[in-house]
Amino acid sequence: MTRNWGDQETEHRISAVTETHWKTRLFLVEPAPGHSIAFWEWDDPHKGRPVAVEGDLSAHGMRFAVVVSRWNAVITDRLLQGALDGLYRSGASRRDVQVIRVPGAWEIHLASAKSRGKWPMVDAVITLGVLLRGETAHYEAIYNEVSRGIAIAAGNRHPSMPSAVLTCENLEQALKPRRHQGGQ
Repeated sequence: MTRNWGDQETEHRISAVTETHWKTRLFLVEPAPGHSIAFWEWDDPHKGRPVAVEGDLSAHGMRFAVVVSRWNAVITDRLLQGALDGLYRSGASRRDVQVIRVPGAWEIHLASAKSRGKWPMVDAVITLGVLLRGETAHYEAIYNEVSRGIAIAAGNRHPSMPSAVLTCENLEQALKPRRHQGGQ
């Protein structure tokens, strides 16, 4: 290949792409006689590592159902406000977010499982609630059934179903601000 740069004519030489024995591809460019530059890349850019599946943080154009328990509203209303704030800051439109209120945590998974059929297709169902152990004996039974029901609804119906059903010993623990525990 011959190129004209100003008044000088320079000859560029490019070799054919060749496979190497160390699992790469290579070609050489000689911009001037005696000066070579090698360009290479791995045959497998991931070098045997798994390919990461990553999403972006944009909720623009997506539809959401937010199922929230009325029981312990002093807590669940805060969870709802945080979820809505996150959705709207990520680009979700208010018309694409439907809030479904249910009496208590027990009904969360039932409403989640039915939300797809009663409202046009949703991209995610977000479940919000709180269970307080208190002095009741049925805490474990409710927690187990709610968790199982959400897992079944997520597995059968929805590609994305984040859940924030808190399980706390008492109201004080549920209201206590949490700090991120990882890394810092």
